[in-house]
Amino acid sequence: MAGINCIGILTSGGDAPGMNAAIRAVTRSAIFGGFKVKGIYRGYRGLVTGEIVEFKTQNVSNIIQMGGTILKTARCKEFQTPEGRQLAYETLKKEGIDALVVIGGDGSLTGARIFASEYNFPIVGLPGTIDNDLFGTDKTIGYDTALNTIMECVDKIRDTATSHERLFFIEVMGRDAGFLALNGAIATGAEAAIIPEISTEVDQLAELIQNGFRKSKNSSIVLVAESPVTGGAMTLAERVKNEYPQYDVRVTILGHLQRGGSPTATDRILASRMGAAAVDALLEDQRNVMIGIRNDEIVYVPFSKAIKNDKPINRELLNTLRRLSI
Repeated sequence: MAGINCIGILTSGGDAPGMNAAIRAVTRSAIFGGFKVKGIYRGYRGLVTGEIVEFKTQNVSNIIQMGGTILKTARCKEFQTPEGRQLAYETLKKEGIDALVVIGGDGSLTGARIFASEYNFPIVGLPGTIDNDLFGTDKTIGYDTALNTIMECVDKIRDTATSHERLFFIEVMGRDAGFLALNGAIATGAEAAIIPEISTEVDQLAELIQNGFRKSKNSSIVLVAESPVTGGAMTLAERVKNEYPQYDVRVTILGHLQRGGSPTATDRILASRMGAAAVDALLEDQRNVMIGIRNDEIVYVPFSKAIKNDKPINRELLNTLRRLSI
């Protein structure tokens, strides 16, 4: 690995539980390997404005159990311009940072890819997003914790739904991906999941009602992925009121609850493995790759693939949900 002495770390985009575990793993693996480490605050904005601090082992003590990110995160308009990226490059040079580890989702890795190609700069990405929507990795950091949070919330809502014999639409995050909605529905015994991946194929609401919806049940819970494609829970509730007025509908939007909380063991281990692997990747002279996990093995996924390709939903899961919700 040519000429890397100092590794910079930043978190960008939406926060995800496990990001701190990843920061800790990158920091300690790098120090173990004899590198200096610098923490860059507030994502790409910190690169532009120079909010950078040298990290020692103790900077990352007692953070593995914390949600969010100690490095903070922010959106950065300047970094989307060539001038902003020029400033970022000058900051890296001034700070003596020779390689970057970027922890974030789709947008963060897109920024990394553009910057890396413009300045021929070594960058390794870690998939930090609760949406689980990055191609080439079975799981993203934060997904398991968010799924468990959804499960706890839906279990509580079910108590009310059962008492009142109502139809509940519960909106979960995931942007254009239905992983949280689909797996959340299976985990909570929900009647259905309305997800963007199949919204263009069938009218999921009509199908739900026509399949003798609630024939054997006095209350129903449906998980809805927030997405322009599904219309979200509010839009669906309006439709039910207009088209099927016999149903008493309620909506719960879980929102940012899903992004917080102490990471599960699964997320802590995943983030730790990926963080250590990011340093290995730099040692092996890898660049412009995202660290992924497939069949419990660490893999390197080129940025171009991770960002461009849509991660497919497992149709088998849809089938399982249908069979178990009769």
